[in-house]
Amino acid sequence: MRVFGIDFTSAPRRGKPIACASAVLEADSLHVHCLAELESLEIFGNFLDSAGPWVAGLDFPFGQPRQLVEDLGWPTSWEHYVEQTERMGMQGFETMLQDYRDQRPVGQKHHHRRVDLKAGARSPMMMYRVPVGRMFQRGAPFLKHAHVSVIPCRPSEDDRVVVEAYPALIARRLIGRKSYKSDRKSDRAAELLENRRELVERLSAQALLEEFGLKIVLDRAIRESLIEEMDADALDSVLCALQAAWAWTRRTEGWGVPQESDPLEGWIVDPGLVSAADVAAVRH
Repeated sequence: MRVFGIDFTSAPRRGKPIACASAVLEADSLHVHCLAELESLEIFGNFLDSAGPWVAGLDFPFGQPRQLVEDLGWPTSWEHYVEQTERMGMQGFETMLQDYRDQRPVGQKHHHRRVDLKAGARSPMMMYRVPVGRMFQRGAPFLKHAHVSVIPCRPSEDDRVVVEAYPALIARRLIGRKSYKSDRKSDRAAELLENRRELVERLSAQALLEEFGLKIVLDRAIRESLIEEMDADALDSVLCALQAAWAWTRRTEGWGVPQESDPLEGWIVDPGLVSAADVAAVRH
């Protein structure tokens, strides 16, 4: 099975492209054979339109918190409220969120999805620092327009399947809260390099194999490339591919998405976010 991992950015360009790891899942081995760069959203859209079968893990929130959707009176359908946010444009979406936050008390300005709380992820309403809100506003409409199966927001019988990934979950398992990337030259470059080396080496750890039921296979050139890249976008794309591959192995069990998931919000696929007792078919 072909598997892709996408480390998304809302404004891709030559200096900061969308990182894409391409891999093949054979039995319990995920062979990463190519690291690509998508330099525009148009190219990302073309990727979504590419022929299947494949499964891809995308590192951006597919949805917004249900509380926000209901408070604003948006349609309680994922496709319809994504269409509404697309029509706003980035500036309109940002202004709407700011107006909403201005009316909220301190401590209640950024809602979280249920999965964000379990994963320790940032609110998809956040527009700065780590601008996952911008990533949602740019990325979700591409999913809506594509004919891919969007788990769990819009599942279908299409043989191209996208799931939401969050590479930080795997990194935390392997090296704790150590920082391993920077978008700028840093006086901690040597430390970050060693942390990336440790992270890449631990991708073959027995504990990870036992949890995911999979092992990652990297050739020497790709391994060294992942270690050397300061911003670690390619490394994150490989971690996204691992989560996507794990979801594929759970495709008959709702792609590893628990019954408690809300299709309006979306869900991050990862074995650490679901127990065997919770696994159920994706709700339609």
